[in-house]
Amino acid sequence: MRPVKLACRHVWKIYGPHPDRLVADAAGLEAIRASGHVGAVRDVSLEVGQGEIFVIMGLSGSGKSTLVRCLSRLVEPTGGEILYDGEDLLKASPSRMIEIRRHRMGMVFQHFALLPHLSVLENVAFPLEVQGWKRGPREAQAREVISLVGLQGRERHYPRQLSGGQQQRVGIARSLAIKPDLWFLDEPFSALDPLIRREMQDEFLRIQRQLKKTIVFITHDFDEAIRLADRIAIMKDGAVVQVATPEEVVLAPADDYVAAFTAHVARAKVVTLGRIAVPGVPEGVAGDLPAEARVEAVAEQIVTSGRPFAVIRDGAKVGHVTPQAVIAVLLGKGG
Repeated sequence: MRPVKLACRHVWKIYGPHPDRLVADAAGLEAIRASGHVGAVRDVSLEVGQGEIFVIMGLSGSGKSTLVRCLSRLVEPTGGEILYDGEDLLKASPSRMIEIRRHRMGMVFQHFALLPHLSVLENVAFPLEVQGWKRGPREAQAREVISLVGLQGRERHYPRQLSGGQQQRVGIARSLAIKPDLWFLDEPFSALDPLIRREMQDEFLRIQRQLKKTIVFITHDFDEAIRLADRIAIMKDGAVVQVATPEEVVLAPADDYVAAFTAHVARAKVVTLGRIAVPGVPEGVAGDLPAEARVEAVAEQIVTSGRPFAVIRDGAKVGHVTPQAVIAVLLGKGG
């Protein structure tokens, strides 16, 4: 189990004339609507582990963006607790919240919001300038994260000289300049065309393998969610319907709403070798593969070998997987 980095307990955000009364009564959705209020976030409790990519998803209007803004107190929750490294952010003073956001939280949004009159280097260094860093150290740190996102050589370019994907990389670099502990990303790739979006997902995963940040990532795209997430929270009408791994969400949806989200997803995209492995390792295996590997990624290797593979978890062989088991998953029958 990962240590808990961020947790929320019974968090509400209700818009309207008397929201506190509805929170005290733990009012249901119909009661909230009947009273002329809007239940943007309703009684949400969840935990995000250290170094985890925690994806929040749902349809437009489900409350996912409002929830993330509550977690950072960019939107003031109506009630509940938000614990960041054990500190209740709802009890923090405005100055304390400014300090936390400036030094410990990074944020990337769908719209790049780059300053058009500043170069790439100046845009990335801007949060450090706000913190009062001197020019030399802030530019050195900005160059470090510019290199991390693959934009070295473009430090003197202006946003208008960059492609959409490059502009988003600048936004990511700017959010990483302060070296945050906690990273919020709100649909950061949704404005990009599909090819660039895929490239940015690859880049995001590469950066995360290096930095191991605690990440809360919002998307409405289930394919993106299952590709990036350690765990997924699915929201509907302001409430969290299910929190689970991508594999669990697809194979054991909590209700019809979640099932509808996952109906089009090929099982091979989410089923891991650990799930279909059987005990024991026979002689003559073709090789070793990690238990967390998804069937889609290794299917060709296993099937063309014609032999079983040993499945490894935490350095130990926990079983084996056969070509027949992989073929069953590809046909939608296994897992």
